[in-house]
Amino acid sequence: MNEARRTSAALEVRGLDVYYGHSHALQGVDLTLEGGVFSVVGRNGMGKTTLCKAIMGLVAVSGGSIRVRGEDITRRPPAQIARLGVGYVPQGRRLWRSLSVDEHLRLAGGMRPGAWTVERIYETFPRLAERKDHGGGQLSGGEQQMLAISRALLTNPQLLIMDEPTEGLAPVIVAQVEEMLLRLGEDGDMSVLVIEQNIGVATAISRNVAIMVNGRINRIIDSARLAADRELQQRLLGVGLHAELEPDIDVAAPGAEAKPAPAVRRDGPVRIYISNPTLPTRWSQPVPIARIEAAARTLSTQVARLDETARRKREPTTTQASGPPVVLVVGTLDTKGQELRFIRDIIAESGLRTRLVDVSTSGRHSSCDVSAQEIALNHSRGGSAVFGPDRGAAVTAMADAFASWLRRQGNVAGVISAGGSGAASLVAPGMRTLPVGVPKLIISSVASGDVGPYVGPADITMMYSVTDVQGLNAISRAVLANGAHAIAGMVKARIEGREARERTAGAGLPSVGITMFGVTTPAVQKIAAELRDDFECLVFHATGVGGRSMEKLVESGQLAGVIDLTTTEICDLLMGGVFPATDDRFGAIIRGRLPYVGSVGALDMVNFGAPETIPERYRGRKFHVHNPQVTLMRTTAEENERMGRWIGERLNQMDGPVRFFLPEGGVSALDARGQPFWDPDADAALFRTLERTVRQTSNRQLIRIPKNINDPDFATAIVGAFRTLFGRTGVRRRLAR
Repeated sequence: MNEARRTSAALEVRGLDVYYGHSHALQGVDLTLEGGVFSVVGRNGMGKTTLCKAIMGLVAVSGGSIRVRGEDITRRPPAQIARLGVGYVPQGRRLWRSLSVDEHLRLAGGMRPGAWTVERIYETFPRLAERKDHGGGQLSGGEQQMLAISRALLTNPQLLIMDEPTEGLAPVIVAQVEEMLLRLGEDGDMSVLVIEQNIGVATAISRNVAIMVNGRINRIIDSARLAADRELQQRLLGVGLHAELEPDIDVAAPGAEAKPAPAVRRDGPVRIYISNPTLPTRWSQPVPIARIEAAARTLSTQVARLDETARRKREPTTTQASGPPVVLVVGTLDTKGQELRFIRDIIAESGLRTRLVDVSTSGRHSSCDVSAQEIALNHSRGGSAVFGPDRGAAVTAMADAFASWLRRQGNVAGVISAGGSGAASLVAPGMRTLPVGVPKLIISSVASGDVGPYVGPADITMMYSVTDVQGLNAISRAVLANGAHAIAGMVKARIEGREARERTAGAGLPSVGITMFGVTTPAVQKIAAELRDDFECLVFHATGVGGRSMEKLVESGQLAGVIDLTTTEICDLLMGGVFPATDDRFGAIIRGRLPYVGSVGALDMVNFGAPETIPERYRGRKFHVHNPQVTLMRTTAEENERMGRWIGERLNQMDGPVRFFLPEGGVSALDARGQPFWDPDADAALFRTLERTVRQTSNRQLIRIPKNINDPDFATAIVGAFRTLFGRTGVRRRLAR
């Protein structure tokens, strides 16, 4: 029995009905939470809080069942439900004003034994430790929310119910709550059901999101799709004139014949009637006809939208946060204010909206649209982490804060900056978080050198400033003006081309990323040739930045699948070569759950520069001089075992469909019979370690092929597996361009 409970879903709600008098608040709700974090979103009055209260036994259930880890808790008293391992963070926090922080925590602790103790709470939330003697009514909103969450965690629940945990909190506190929810989900000690209205938070913490409409679960949708599709957010969660809430499947009435709706004539002025001038709930009384008439307005055929005030009242918060496209002009206004305003004015003269953003670390206030103090609040430790005496630490902290702020902006059409190395270091990390295709331009005195640390895997354009960005003169005016006109031209072209791209998006082929090295080129050419009629093949050179660029497109939702044939960047990461991956190699695949076909291409070699640059510890190894500037070192059996464990552990984290191929005839053109890196024993060590490490399932499989990686039959097997996996995903991902 205990084993059965451990393997049951964390929460299973079936056919749940709740009434308030004659109002049917919950109408046959079905919901299953297997584990991790799951979000439920919906407009006000849709039944989300009632669902929480029903689970906790705080409202009477009229029908249906609620099970936690297989045990029926329907209609049990709240205290008994809490003792069974269900924690609750109610909307509005519900703290005692007269009890101190420490008294709140001591009162909640000890209900159930477990990892969460008062001491751990103080370690997790240092701010509560600082305020332990303050009463509940003396805390800020963010501190109250920390205390409410901590109080629930101290019950060491198996299931944690959180109702609107970010309601009314500042952005920096919202980010902290979001990070805490992600950690709870990753720890795996408890499952979390989160009721949220903040779409950004709901989609960031949960792979799937349930949409609640009129007391029912209307649909469960992939969070990445919901986060990227603002039109879908408006249809499902917005108000508008008539928010569409169609079910997943539209079924015609029996015997009914579908007829096209007659076209509405627009010959003259149009009366716009708003059937619900005030946002309705299920308990609202019908709106009197007189009020509807009074709220109507007459519009000519040329008017395309309601007046701004009415529109803002009817749009959801996420749409208001988006707004018309805007170009961000970003830099240190305390030292480069004149130059940045010069750029801003040229862009504004072209007809584009601009926002001047200050990322100075001096703490001085400047005239701008977004102050440095506002940006600094987006750092995980607040403004005090940014404005400090150590300039290097301040620049790093401000760069993190700007990147966090930029990720929350939904209307960025382009970003431009100007300055020296400090300014480039401040803005480049944030620019790299933007999707590929959003124009990004840095005018800098460091742009004539190695710009790799600034550009990374992103499509950032860097322009050399010629003179230092220090005052306006004949040269700097010309260069800054060119940069301003360049970003304006890129933004305009992208905005004007968006409508055309959207019209043709449905006809476009899904994109697949393929990794390649010189020694796996024949295989990649064969794979691309066989897929080109059905897929757009994007090939990435596995030189460290190539793998990062591919995974950035995965994060942006611009790839439908990945054929990771050439994973050689792992060699350089673990053995110190010149083309290393980052520790987050495969991370985007793990998070995105795309169809993934991989292999061990070029894991037989570590890349170095000229022979004299090879580290002393590798003297005496087997080398192949590719050219005077590139020397390849053959990996050993021990190194292959290390790589096999590293890759295998990450394959185990992939929840999407995975096929990983092992070419028994060699992993590169140099690792073939008669070639300089042919070493079957080293390859066998790699394959054995992968097979010992990877937990194979029907969805995650290792496949041995008795061919060299460049053999045509091996490429054909790769293509067949990818077509099978892609077909099983059921839908083709829309590209977020």
